Amino acid sequence: MSDRTATSERPGGTSAHASRRTRRTVTAAVGLGAAAALTATTLAWSGSDVTDNSELTSTETSQATLVWSDEFDGAAGDAPDPANWNHETGDHGWGNEELQNYTAGRDNSALDGEGNLVITARQEADGGYTSARMTTQNNIEHAYGRVEARIKLPTGQGVWPAFWMLGTDFPDTPWPDSGEIDVMELIGSEPGTVHGTVHGPGYSGGGGVGASYDHPDGGAFPDDFHVYAVDWAPDSITWSVDGVAYNTITPADVGGDWVFNQEFFMILNVAVGGQWPGYPDETTQFPQEMVVDYVRVYDME
Repeated sequence: MSDRTATSERPGGTSAHASRRTRRTVTAAVGLGAAAALTATTLAWSGSDVTDNSELTSTETSQATLVWSDEFDGAAGDAPDPANWNHETGDHGWGNEELQNYTAGRDNSALDGEGNLVITARQEADGGYTSARMTTQNNIEHAYGRVEARIKLPTGQGVWPAFWMLGTDFPDTPWPDSGEIDVMELIGSEPGTVHGTVHGPGYSGGGGVGASYDHPDGGAFPDDFHVYAVDWAPDSITWSVDGVAYNTITPADVGGDWVFNQEFFMILNVAVGGQWPGYPDETTQFPQEMVVDYVRVYDME
C-alpha cells in the first residue's frame, strides 16, 4: 500500500513493530514441480493446522490445501483474535500523507457476530478521521502458496482500502528492500477497478510493478463481496479476483532484485486520504466499512 506518486517513502511510517516474538509454526510443503528451487528455503507457516478446503473459491481449487485461516467467528463487538492480529496505531501520515488516526478501539475494528471482521473509517466530531490497520507480523508469517481474502470494500473519494503484505524483516530491512505485495487496493473514487502490485528495490512507489482489473460487468466492487488472491511461487506471483487470474509477474518483469523468496506478513487497513487516492470531499460519506469474511492461506500442490 505504497504511495504511487513517491519512490522513497516506506509504508507505515515509523511505528511498525521491530520486536520479535515466538511464533506458532506449522510446516507445509509447496509442490510446484520445482523442488530444486526450494532446497534453500524453509517454508514456515505460522498458525493453526487446518485441513478443510471445501469452501475454496479461487483458482485451481483441487490443487490447494488450507493451512491457516481466520474466519472471524465470535460475538458482535469482539476484538479480532490477538493471536493473529496486531493493531498499528497513530496519525503521522504513514509515509503517504494520509489523514486518519489508526486506533485499536472497537469503533474502528470489531467482529460483527455474523462471521465477519469490520474495519470502519469514521469522521469524528472534530473533523478528523479514525480507522484501523491490522497486521499479522510476528504472529502469522509465510512464504508461497495462495493468500486470499473475501472482502466487501468501502468506497468514496479519498477512501483507500487494502489487503497487502510486507517482508517479515521490515522495518529492520527498510522498505522497499523488504518487499511489498499488494494483493488488492482500491481507490474509492474508482470503485470499478482494483489493483495488484509489487514493490522492491528499484521498483517502488510510482514505479511499482503490477496491473489493474476492471469489474467484469462494469459494476462496482464495493457493491458485494469478492475474493482477492495471489498465487505465489518462488519465481512468479499471479493475481486473481473471484478465481479469474488477471496478471502474472516473474523476476524478469521487475527490473531489480526479486525480493519475494522470503516470509511475509499480512495487513488489512482502510486509509483516508493520501497522495495517490486524493482526499475526501463533500461527496464522501462516512462511516465507511471494509467487511472481511475471511483471510486464508493455502499450500499449493
